[in-house]
Amino acid sequence: MKVIEKIQAAASANDDRVVFSFEFFPPKTEDGVENLFDKMERMVAHNPAFCDITWGAGGSTADLTLEIVKRMQNMVCVESMMHLTCTNMPVEKIDHALTTIKSNGIQNVLALRGDPPHGQDKFVQVEGGFACALDLVKHMRAQYGDYFGITVAGYPEGHPDIIENGLAPEAAYQSDLAYLKKKVDAGADVIITQLFYDTDIFLKFVNDCRQIGITCPIVPGIMPINNYKGFIRMTGFCKTKIPSEVMEALEPIKDNEEAVRAYGIHLGTEMCKKILASGIRTLHLYTLNMEKSALAILVNLGLIEESKISRSLPWRRPTNIFRVKEDVRPIFWANRPKSYISRTIGWDQFPHGRWGDSQNASYGALTDYQFMRPRSRDKKLQEEWAVPLKSVEDIYEKFMSFCLGKLRSSPWSELDGLQPETKIINENLGNINLKGFLTINSQPAVNGAKSDSPTVGWGGPRGYVYQKAYVEFFCSPERFTALVEKCKQFPSLTYLAVNKEGTLKSNVSNNDVNAVTWGVFPAKEIIQPTVVDPASFVVWKDEAFEIWSRVWANLYPEADPSRKVIEEVKCSYYLVSLVDNDYVHGDLFAVFNSI
Repeated sequence: MKVIEKIQAAASANDDRVVFSFEFFPPKTEDGVENLFDKMERMVAHNPAFCDITWGAGGSTADLTLEIVKRMQNMVCVESMMHLTCTNMPVEKIDHALTTIKSNGIQNVLALRGDPPHGQDKFVQVEGGFACALDLVKHMRAQYGDYFGITVAGYPEGHPDIIENGLAPEAAYQSDLAYLKKKVDAGADVIITQLFYDTDIFLKFVNDCRQIGITCPIVPGIMPINNYKGFIRMTGFCKTKIPSEVMEALEPIKDNEEAVRAYGIHLGTEMCKKILASGIRTLHLYTLNMEKSALAILVNLGLIEESKISRSLPWRRPTNIFRVKEDVRPIFWANRPKSYISRTIGWDQFPHGRWGDSQNASYGALTDYQFMRPRSRDKKLQEEWAVPLKSVEDIYEKFMSFCLGKLRSSPWSELDGLQPETKIINENLGNINLKGFLTINSQPAVNGAKSDSPTVGWGGPRGYVYQKAYVEFFCSPERFTALVEKCKQFPSLTYLAVNKEGTLKSNVSNNDVNAVTWGVFPAKEIIQPTVVDPASFVVWKDEAFEIWSRVWANLYPEADPSRKVIEEVKCSYYLVSLVDNDYVHGDLFAVFNSI
């Protein structure tokens, strides 16, 4: 979806909704990239309208920017905007970047001339390239029509190139405004401004733009002050005016980083309040890859609650243009959403409304990608799971500890710790894990909870959500046989079970797709975002069994005897999916009594 469409949709809602967004830059190291994605995941949970990623000076981070923006759009599932500059970029490279992001379902570009390459004072047009952002906007519209939403930069104080002794001459400022209008007239549909600290200058800039006929949204770029030296360096580079009262406030505390950050949050909050009071309902936060100040400003404005995360679906809705209508998934990958996306990325159609509507016959094959982990998560797994295992009972203990919240990581989860709804049933889960039913996925029964419930809610206001109790686990053949016998006493229970070799046992038909989560909302059809699908379960089992060896066992040295304990479980146990279809009066965990 284009950023302009999101802004227009918010404006037409007539509910004073504020559209906010975040900017990031490509880190210099692999660890830095993984740390950025950890922060991005946390920040995106607060539902920004979009996030953008910069293009390094002189195109120095071009390849990394492309990789990051693809991952943002398709794995983090946030509407993503890529910066694209003309510096050191012949048209072939520009078209490569544009066709790459188009093929990855990305629709938004911030078109810039770009800064001079490192070591140069002035921008120089590269042979076969463009001289300015206007050329880039024209090229994009000529070659790609209206596929892309194009954003351009606006400079409330004038472009740094025209600022002399801290001020842009009036004639140069007016010329800069006229050039901005040319960019908009050529096809740009949103303006994001350079950072500023004098809000009156920004408001004057907006008025000046309106006076010459620029009607598109003008989004203020807000850069929280995180530390004094960085602030002085950035404002110096951008030739940004610093109001005297800001310097007076910073001078006494400039060596106290915590005090500087607190003042930066206060100043950013007050700037945003004044902007919002003027009627502008958009804010773009330059995060400098730091989350605390940006989020604190949004909390102060009442735009987010750090303890309350709203969800449009039980899983994060895709932003890739090819799968934006997707609203049904098998529950098996609930804790591994990135793996699911990677295994379905080649589908021509994605399920919408009902899983049975999907014509996709096959999942992508397992690759090393499904078992790759950020280094931070690998370190946590190493700390929590690479402990000596003498018997299968030691494995029971690890699974129980995770379900009780004593561990933050699990080899079978990409997520951090327990999900809020799991805490409703975590003691039940702990008990059955100690009995040898090793759980990797679950949800409690829900009968008409409000859709804004902080633990089980999803889908927006004024709705009601429902769930069938569900648990997925590994267990020995002996325990599975005992469970099947007990299930005969509970007619509301349905199960699927499969071992590593693919022997499937079930009390349902292979074609029976079971909706286990659904929601009822005003003026909408019933939404059923998660299902138990036997065909998908057989596909999932390969991944679930491989995690024993390719994730957990790999945490140990090659000859470690703990590996043998893990491999024995992998080779002999069943993977079981169990649903209690009585979401009103059922008790899923009663079947485990006396086993």
